[in-house]
Amino acid sequence: MDPRALPPRLVIDPSLPPEISVELRSSPHLLRLARSGKRMDTTTSPALLFVLPGFLFLVYALTGADGVFVASLAMGLIVLIRWMALDSTYRSTKRRLRLAQTHAERYILPEDLDYPCQMLLRRAQNAVETILHSKVHRAGLIDTVDNQVSLPEEIWQIGQRLRRLSSMHAEHGRLIPRELPAGMEDAFKPYTSALDAAWTSLSQRVRHLEGYAKQVLKADKVYHAHMRLEALAAKTPEYQRLIADTVRDELAHERIRELADQAAHVRKLFEESIMEARQAAGELLRSPLT
Repeated sequence: MDPRALPPRLVIDPSLPPEISVELRSSPHLLRLARSGKRMDTTTSPALLFVLPGFLFLVYALTGADGVFVASLAMGLIVLIRWMALDSTYRSTKRRLRLAQTHAERYILPEDLDYPCQMLLRRAQNAVETILHSKVHRAGLIDTVDNQVSLPEEIWQIGQRLRRLSSMHAEHGRLIPRELPAGMEDAFKPYTSALDAAWTSLSQRVRHLEGYAKQVLKADKVYHAHMRLEALAAKTPEYQRLIADTVRDELAHERIRELADQAAHVRKLFEESIMEARQAAGELLRSPLT
């Protein structure tokens, strides 16, 4: 499946403390439970009320009172251990659910967005993932610290606005009649135009983010060639000696100059690609959504 067609990933406010973010990410089902307002199911199966007495009666019929005593102790121990395990799990789950409810406005689930907004957020996430996983980013060549901080914040800001836009889309659909009376179209048009303008602005923002990612990919390719050339550059004297020993003098000087010129050309391409990536980042982050 095309990754661009997948729903967006969970988005969490990057300003939250890391330990809280980890807790929230570990339990997406509890985030959905908190968002829906439902409560945890704490009921137990009533079958135990019939199974346990029935089992003890069977033991009594087969072994007598001593067998019932031993079976009761064993069953009591099993029930106690099981209760302790379930109680610990329940308390841990309840704590994480309370955490999800407390920070309900600090995360965005895919189902918080309508389909067009989901796809737009996924595109933004894919672009950021491309940038942060690039070789030039990991090598610290395109302002690593800024990317590490500003790009997650960019996704959060875009996600927040898309969540609000999705909500207003739904409200707009409920309020606007399917068939407007004659002459009433202009009365509703400003509200529709406001939603369209917000969508256009966010779409443009994501396109800028994707443009940055494309520049980073370009820089990555040139960086790969640059690193290969650097490895060859270390062996330049060997190539020069080979040419000097095997080629006529007038050709030798030309070939040696070509080696140096090619290395300089690739290095220039590399520097230009890094500069273009930095410029793309600067244009994106110069006017933050915040």
